[in-house]
Order: sequence, then C-alpha cells, then structure tokens
Amino acid sequence: MAEPMAHRLAGRYEVRSLIGRGGMAEVHLGFDTRLSRVVAIKMLRRDLAQDSIFQARFRREAQSAASLNHPNIVAVYDTGEEIIEDATGRSIAVPYIVMEYVEGHTVKDLISDGTAVPINEAIEIVSGVLSALQYSHANHLVHRDIKPGNIMLTSDGKVKVMDFGIARALTDSQATMTQTNAVVGTAQYLSPEQARGETVDARSDLYSTGVVLFELLTGRPPFKGDSAVAVAYQHVEQIPPTPSSILSDIPDSLDRVVLKSLAKNREDRYPSATAMLADLQRVAQGLDVGAPPADSWATEVLPAAGLASARTAATTQMAAVPSHAPAAAMAATSTSLPAVATDDSANETSKARKRRTAIIATVLLIALLLIGGSVWALTRGAAEPESIAVPNVVGLTQAEAKAQIEQAGFTWELNPDKVTSDTVAEGSVASTDPAAGTQAEKGATVRVTISSGPDSVTLPDNLVGMSPDDARKAIEALGLKWELDNSKVASDTVPEGKIAQTNPSPGSKVKAGQTIRAYLSSGSDQVDVPDLSGMTQDQARSTLKGVGLELGNVTSVDSEKEKDRIVEQDPATGTKVKKGTTVGVSISSGKPAQVEIPTVVGMGRDDAEAQLKALGLTVTVEEVAGNQPAGQVLSVEPGEGSKVEKNSTVKLKVSKGSQKGNNGGNNNGNTNTPK
Repeated sequence: MAEPMAHRLAGRYEVRSLIGRGGMAEVHLGFDTRLSRVVAIKMLRRDLAQDSIFQARFRREAQSAASLNHPNIVAVYDTGEEIIEDATGRSIAVPYIVMEYVEGHTVKDLISDGTAVPINEAIEIVSGVLSALQYSHANHLVHRDIKPGNIMLTSDGKVKVMDFGIARALTDSQATMTQTNAVVGTAQYLSPEQARGETVDARSDLYSTGVVLFELLTGRPPFKGDSAVAVAYQHVEQIPPTPSSILSDIPDSLDRVVLKSLAKNREDRYPSATAMLADLQRVAQGLDVGAPPADSWATEVLPAAGLASARTAATTQMAAVPSHAPAAAMAATSTSLPAVATDDSANETSKARKRRTAIIATVLLIALLLIGGSVWALTRGAAEPESIAVPNVVGLTQAEAKAQIEQAGFTWELNPDKVTSDTVAEGSVASTDPAAGTQAEKGATVRVTISSGPDSVTLPDNLVGMSPDDARKAIEALGLKWELDNSKVASDTVPEGKIAQTNPSPGSKVKAGQTIRAYLSSGSDQVDVPDLSGMTQDQARSTLKGVGLELGNVTSVDSEKEKDRIVEQDPATGTKVKKGTTVGVSISSGKPAQVEIPTVVGMGRDDAEAQLKALGLTVTVEEVAGNQPAGQVLSVEPGEGSKVEKNSTVKLKVSKGSQKGNNGGNNNGNTNTPK
C-alpha cells in the first residue's frame, strides 16, 4: 500500500518518504508535479530552523550548489522556504533545496566492507571527483568536505559530487575548519591545514581527494585512531604509508600520485585539480607521472614551531564548542602567538642584536634535537618486534582462512557479526582487520569477518511497458516491495495504463526488501497540428479542440483569397506539439496584397528592375538624356514609398548618359591644350 502523501511545497513539489538524514538536514524523495520528474528535497531540520546560523549556512549551500552546473556535480533545481508552526503556535521558516535525484549508491557504501576496489575503477571514480573540483575551483568555490559519503555512483556508472553545504569562496579568509562554532569537515579526510584551523584553499580539497583515492586502492584510510583528535594529529604530523605497502599490486606511479596529494605542506601538493587529474590519467595509460618518487616524502619534517602549533590546533579545533559560547571562550581556541611589545627607538639596535643571537641559538637547538631524534629512532628500531604482512584470506572459507592466519604467525579472532557482500559468497571471509598486506607485529590478533552473502538484487530491465499486475509479480518474486504511485507520467512510447517509470530504474541494483515505486503511463501528450488553411475561425477552433489544441492569436492580412478564411498558421501543419498548445492563425481581409515601392533611384537599371519584379510588379523603362552615367535610374513612378497592389506597373526613367562631345565641360578638369 502506498504511503500517504505528506504535503506539497510551493504548490508543486510533493514531499514523500525520508531517504537520508544528516547533521543539519533531512532528505526526502520528492516529485515535481509540474515537470513530472522525481527529485530529492533537502530540508533543514525543524529543531534547527530557529537558529539563524544554521539557516544562513543552509542558504549558503543552496547558493553555492546552484551556481554550479557540471555533469559530475548533483544539480540544484530550486530553493524556497516552508512556513510551519512550532508547539507554541509561532511561525518558523524552514528552508529547502530541490535537487537532482540520483539513483545509485555512495562510495562509502562501496568500500564499507573494507575491500579495495579494482585500480581502474578507483582511477575512474577519483577522475570524476577531480573533474567536479576542477569546475568548482574555476568558479572560485572550495568544497571542504570531500569524503566517500559525499560521492555518489549512479546506476549507469557516473560520478556525482554532492553536499556543498560547507563550500566557501576561495577568497574567503574565514573559510577555516571551524564555522559557527562547529566542526566543519570529517576528521578522517581533513587536510593538515584544516586540522590546524587554518584558512583552506583548493589544495585542501586535493588532499581529501588523495585520502579517498588511498582508501579506494587499499580498502582502508591512511590514518586510524581512537578519536577524531588522534586522527587529525596524524594528518598533521605523520607521513602516510604507500598504498603498495598494503596491496602489492598497486603500481609505483599510483604511490607517487597519492603521496604527492597527501603532502603535509600544501605547496608540495598538486597546484590544481587539473594537474592531479593529468597525472592520474597518465597512470591509467601506463605512462610516467610528474610526481616525485614515493620514498622522497619519508624525509618530510614540519618545523618545530609548526609541530607545536599543530598539536595545539588539532586538540583545540576538534573539541566540540557550544554553539553559543561567549567571545572570550572562542578567543581561547586561538593558536596564535602573543604579540611582542615594542621598545623605544633608542633600544632597537640592542634588541636586534639579541634577536639574532636568540634565532641562532634556536636553530642550533633544533638541529641538535633532530640529530638526537634520529639516533634514538635508529636504536629504537633495532629493538622493535618483528613485523609481518597480514595474509590475504578474503574469499576463503573460515577453516582455510584460520589455517593461513595462524600459519603466518598471527592470532585468529572471529567477528560474531557478519556483513553483506555482493562479491564474496556466503560463509567466506569478507574482510580482515588489519587489512590484507598491512604490516603487523607477529602474534598480533587478526579479526576476521564472514560474508552473509549479497544484500542486493537486480531489477528486471523490462519493467517499462508491463501491465501493473505483471510488474508487481516480477518485483515481489525478487523479495522486494511493490508500490504503485498515483501520479501518471506522459510517454510517447508506452501505452496508457502500462508501467512508464520505476524508482529505482529498471536494471539497477537495490537492497533486499527495498520498496520499488512504479508510475503508470498517461499516454502520449504529443499531437500533430492539423491543416487549417481555408477554414473559418469557428471551424479552426472546433478542429483544434478535437485533437487537444487551442486557437490562439487571430490576425488579419491582405490576401486575394476569400475573406475571413485562414491563409497562414503557426505552428505549421504536421508539427508535433504538446496537448494544450495554442495555434495562431492569419485570416484574409479580402483585399489584394499591397507592396511598397522601394528606394531604387541611383541604382543600376538591372538591379532596380530585379528588385521591383521580386515584389510582383511590372516594370517599364524610359531612357532619357541626363548627366548621370548611362543605365542609372533617375526616377520611379509611382514614387518611392508609395503603396501599390501587386502586378501594378511601375515606370523607371533611366539615364542615357552625357550627349556632349569629348571636349565638353565634364572632363574631370582635363583639356587638350598644351602647357
């Protein structure tokens, strides 16, 4: 049974079932009754609608996303506000965004089981993301929250970046990690500068994209931790492992691309999405890349002052701050150094000398610390326990996996909770923690998760055109739920009463038990415009009404055809138009058509004759003496601008040319008199 329709927005958008929920908004399936299309409607949560800060941020999302039109970005169709009443009867404006409805799943869903995707697929997904960022950055918008959950994969394989809810202008100096006293961005995918609370730019998006690429290639993010603070701290200070150290089939060129995108210093990253995309495409083609060798990043060290600042910022910025904290409390989160007081000018020379001495001493101290740290690291490394790679047991039976893990020197542990998998058969190993290829201490515990089999089914691709009863039987046979929508969809190819559209679409993969909503065809809304020539207005109106059209503007024109009869129509006969379209007509006044004598004086005889004859006029010519060149039109009767009936006779007077001798007056000043 279909769920009851909740309400309409703007008298146009039907708000239907809830399909997603986020930190500040809810997303509903919707239907645009004007354009007969399925949409997604994102609405600010009602409990946040009274907060002006959240309202401003929500409206900014609409403005940011609506300015972007790209095949790899989820399109925004419309925005507005719904007025509701709270429990006290007070009116509240709840903003909403009407967006493109994307059938498919997120990259987060794709990698949720910890299994890496094929290399070519990972490159294709990230290339789509970079293409979207290339466009948004060119339009001076940085996304600031690139992560698997914000990347959609459509049922036909397209990549769509969504949720520009925290996007800001590249020139906005306040586009840091904290806005409205709340954490902006996801810790697992934060750039170092975001974790430190610094201003972000386009290269921050490229860092987050590099994290996504790492996770797609390996099945795990580059950094893990017990808390958001711990993860953010690693983004700031730790060099990530190479993807090939986790899965050995990853080529060196991809290692280089990933590590360049994950450089701690943004100046060392790719300068633009275009540059990163170019290197990624070279990898796909088997060509060399411009990124430096992966092992060159192992020596990257942040300045000591930067490390200290990063520790403070990572801890402070990731801590939740009350939404209405006083200004003093907010000021306490700053990681800036206190200002240095200035002395009188008489002491400047002495002060400068002391500063130089202090700087030299600081540099020497840092150098000594670095040298001591290197020695400590070398001696510590010798005493560390043996590390070995976790074997790849995905796809093996439980018994086979246990034998291999214990044989490799690890402790076996079985996860009591199973996970669904479309690629791993029921009862086989779906994933391990740590993941296959990860270096772990000998004797460490490897936790194994077993597959419960596929959680999705494929919809029949022949649902369109079926009768409702046949379609329902086909859907329910797959263990899915059936729902027939009351709305109908016009179709030129599907007969009235048959299935015209389903949501999700035929052939797509859906989760077991999911509800499939179907829409019936209302038949074609296209008709051929009939021939109205020679009809009266009443006859034309009746004829048009019979095919679902209407008589539009009626104008009168001069014509030799019978008075009050149609001589012209727009659209023309045989044109296909939607039902309800108006057809304009022109009727005869019964008067012969008239034409206006054009400007021909001064033209050559042939050109003037041709122009007049083209208007349906008869031309006579009289040659007369004159000072003008022979063949030039001297006058026309009736005169220029006069209106005459077609087929009227027009008389041209044409110059014969000068009749004087060669030594006449008009010789351009030349004579035969010798000088």
